[in-house]
Amino acid sequence: SLASACWVRYAERVLGRPVTAHLCTAKSPQQVMGSLVKDYFARQQNLSPEKIFHVIVAPCYDKKLEALQEGFPPALYGSRGADCVLTSGEIAQIMEQGDLSVKDAAVDTLFGDLKEDKVMRHDGASSDGHLAHIFRHAAKELFNEDVEEVTYRALRNKDFQEVTLEKNGEVVLRFAAAYGFRNIQNMILKLKKGKFPYHFVEVLACAGGCLNGRGQAQTPDGHADKALLRQMEGIYADIPVRRPESSAHVQELYQEWLEGINSPKAREVLHTTYQSQERGAHGLDIKW
Repeated sequence: SLASACWVRYAERVLGRPVTAHLCTAKSPQQVMGSLVKDYFARQQNLSPEKIFHVIVAPCYDKKLEALQEGFPPALYGSRGADCVLTSGEIAQIMEQGDLSVKDAAVDTLFGDLKEDKVMRHDGASSDGHLAHIFRHAAKELFNEDVEEVTYRALRNKDFQEVTLEKNGEVVLRFAAAYGFRNIQNMILKLKKGKFPYHFVEVLACAGGCLNGRGQAQTPDGHADKALLRQMEGIYADIPVRRPESSAHVQELYQEWLEGINSPKAREVLHTTYQSQERGAHGLDIKW
């Protein structure tokens, strides 16, 4: 299975069915958040979805295209999940132009309280996907193994890393994280040749992951700010980890909004399908 929050559009438009057949059907965080805001939050506030203008702050420009492509079925919600996507770099520019300080901004939560005002993060090597969480879950569900420490092993370079689970001297789970198009291209070649050894691969288009996204703040000459990137990595690493299953709010959402785990509504809201179309068939295609 291949999982990605940013590379899916490219896979659909360029690589086609040989690759999209292996894509994880879980929606991206942006898509899930759109459903959460325009459905659950709207109901909590007694608002119709079209009365809510939902702005996403993202680390890359690809999320803008995703917002254009992903609209809710009108019969269900009547509006897009995300009405506007701004990159973090654009937010920084807006704040500089308006002489605003993030320190003065009020903090709120989707649930309208400050019980969880402390910022938490999911388990992972950086700000990217959920490989570590999925690996632990698979190890427990499939092999009844409790994995405390997930160890990443760099292979070709630091942006292609492997995680394995061994049992009785045999590798029973083999996961990988492939970041940047050079690593992704090598992975796709192996897949097409039938020499793909992985059960799960987390794919991100930007080398270095989402913290190094092209939409992040850059130096005045338009390059990635490496000093700022190292600072962000350190800040992110210091944020406490909370596994999703331990969150009372996550449990509340499954019961009150999704009607239980693995319910028909949960499958409808949290999963998607993919289409393989002819290259260049749409004017919104990104040129990579």
